[in-house]
Amino acid sequence: MSDGLPDSVEIFDTTLRDGAQFEGISLTVEDKLRVAEQLDWLGVAWIEGGYPQANPKDEEFFRRAAAGEMQLTTAQLVAFGSTRRPAGRVDDDPTLRALVESGAGTVCIVGKSWDFHVTEALGTTLDEGVVMVADSVRFLSDAGLRVFFDAEHFFDGYRANPEFALRVLEAAAIAGADCLVLCDTNGGSLPHQVQAITTDVVSHFAGTTIGIHTQNDSGCAVANSVAAVVGGATHVQGTVNGYGERTGNANLMTVIPDLTLKLGIATLPEGRMERLTKVSRHVAELVNLPPHPADPYVGSSAFAHKGGLHTSALGKVGGASYEHIDPSEVGNRTRVLVSDLGGRSGMTLKATEFGLDLDARAAGELSERLKVLEAEGFVFEAADASLELLMREALGWTQPWFHVESYVVSSHHRAASDDGLGGVSNDAVVSTRATVELRIGDELVTAVGEGNGPVNALDGALRSALSVPFPALDRIRLTDYRVRVLDGSAGPGLSTTGAVVRVLIDFTDGDRTWTTTGVSPNLIEASWQALRDGLTFGLLHAAD
Repeated sequence: MSDGLPDSVEIFDTTLRDGAQFEGISLTVEDKLRVAEQLDWLGVAWIEGGYPQANPKDEEFFRRAAAGEMQLTTAQLVAFGSTRRPAGRVDDDPTLRALVESGAGTVCIVGKSWDFHVTEALGTTLDEGVVMVADSVRFLSDAGLRVFFDAEHFFDGYRANPEFALRVLEAAAIAGADCLVLCDTNGGSLPHQVQAITTDVVSHFAGTTIGIHTQNDSGCAVANSVAAVVGGATHVQGTVNGYGERTGNANLMTVIPDLTLKLGIATLPEGRMERLTKVSRHVAELVNLPPHPADPYVGSSAFAHKGGLHTSALGKVGGASYEHIDPSEVGNRTRVLVSDLGGRSGMTLKATEFGLDLDARAAGELSERLKVLEAEGFVFEAADASLELLMREALGWTQPWFHVESYVVSSHHRAASDDGLGGVSNDAVVSTRATVELRIGDELVTAVGEGNGPVNALDGALRSALSVPFPALDRIRLTDYRVRVLDGSAGPGLSTTGAVVRVLIDFTDGDRTWTTTGVSPNLIEASWQALRDGLTFGLLHAAD
């Protein structure tokens, strides 16, 4: 320990339990197994897998984990539960029995440490509240399990009645708890409060591991976690990407580098820090939520630079001018966002990022062209693939695979019909057909595609024409499609005919992802531009 800080802190991940309570997350057992594998690969010490007595999914998760379907090499699995009931017996408590039978060697149980919750929520006495904690910890410890105790509402409880809050911790410690976790359950504490209270608790329990578990209701979950470590905590609980109930938990993707890169406190095994960004994005895919681009350290915008002053400095002295760490330390990278706020230096840097050599003249001309395009509604900072194609064209490149002669899109709507029995036999049906005419080399090719909308139909038509000569297209698929109306003058609820729309389409080939854009008063034309560029970019990099 140096400067009063611990040399290391153990990371306890609760994405599969507390994180799964985040609005919009619904994990299957397969999802949970895959997320756990990612956490183990990252190198956290503990993975809280869920509440085995609460629902069939968590029961199945622990059963399959115990059966060897998940091989952990770094982390240890933790089962979550609660203390026995008021006036209950530990030997016939279903929650405690489920913990013992979960197959996990470590359990984490939650108990009340705020007198208000004991008397009002549980409806029992403070003495009984203390005994509930002691009995439960002792029962689990006697069963041969390592026991962590989550002191629920600890900071609120400590401020209201410090004597009782400490009595609860003492009961857990004496009964055999291996770690006492101070929980800011309501997320309302501030860093100076957390640090002061944690320091006091650490002084009371010398030799016992003190942990911290924070919620983000005041926006301070990460800061509170760091403050607790400064106060002496050596066990930090949190979730990937800050997932969690209400406004979320402490974001481990921020806490980990804050502790290690800023304070020099070891959190992960050697060589694992650079996996942070990949794990953050992989878990986001598994829980089916978009990664937040502005997340510190791991977000796609964390090291992205747009302003001309910033990009000019980057070109002269590198990332140190406007980046607080080397992005590669967390597996991220510097990005230059080319826009009308930037200039030639930013354009040149962005070209270098693409592996292109853009001279001063070409950079200047392209910079002026982008200002015109952005005035029309294009945004290239969100569509790097379209930008790269523009840069290549500025250097004289033309794509060699196909030339579009024309396309036609038509939709047919058939209303719901009467089934002859006084009811409706089926819903209205809309079918869309697209016909494209392309020149591939010296050959004029016409192809037809059908789909559930114009983009799907155009994509099918293009693939029908191009897949045989260019089989690399078979690996490319559309993953997202977004439309924004740029001219809102028609007003809410009124026709937007004639309004300019911007389309963004995301693509992947399984290894790489990219985004293209199109802008037009015609939605189909804007979509066509983005679709055409996306497939062109995929063919361009098919051999990478």
